[in-house]
Amino acid sequence: MLTLDLFNKQAQKVGDIQLNESIFGVEINADAMHQVVVAQLANKRQGTQSAKTRAEVRGGGIKPWRQKGTGRARQGSIRAPQWIHGGIVFAPKPRDYRMSVPKSMRRVAFKSALSAKVAENEMIVIDSLEFDSPKTKAMLEVLKAFDAKKTLIVVETSDENVYKSGRNIPGVQVTPVNNLNVYDILKYEKFIVTKDAVSKIEEVYI
Repeated sequence: MLTLDLFNKQAQKVGDIQLNESIFGVEINADAMHQVVVAQLANKRQGTQSAKTRAEVRGGGIKPWRQKGTGRARQGSIRAPQWIHGGIVFAPKPRDYRMSVPKSMRRVAFKSALSAKVAENEMIVIDSLEFDSPKTKAMLEVLKAFDAKKTLIVVETSDENVYKSGRNIPGVQVTPVNNLNVYDILKYEKFIVTKDAVSKIEEVYI
């Protein structure tokens, strides 16, 4: 079992926490993490971009001037790509960017991302994170205590006070554990997670 320090919101050590090595201490698989992140970002793309080709732009059916004798370059249509208001060359069209990744690979990547945070001493476990009301100042004090800037904060369940306290801070994201993903884990420098969220992760992925 891995042992990490357990802190309170003031960054004071209040005990130790045991982490399951099969989740937080596995061999890091960079290839799996890369494939999962690429698929995750691809799946976020809407694929709704669209532009008209020369065949779809209205007009341009008549030849603008005769082929020879004008001294100008020959032209067949005023909707050719080189003309203003002409069609777009290789115009983008709606498409599906979705990529499928095996569930087993997603699990390996998730465990690898968590293990990487532990190995690099970027994972901070706190006993609880609760606020009586949304207070950005209170969240800033917590981050300052841990010297955390670009930070992912993970709580067990969605907490409106915690979420609203952190949503206006640049470089900070608050997410419940059921929305946790490989990309977000790797994206942020610090990974602050509550003790209850750790238990939930181990419950799901053990």
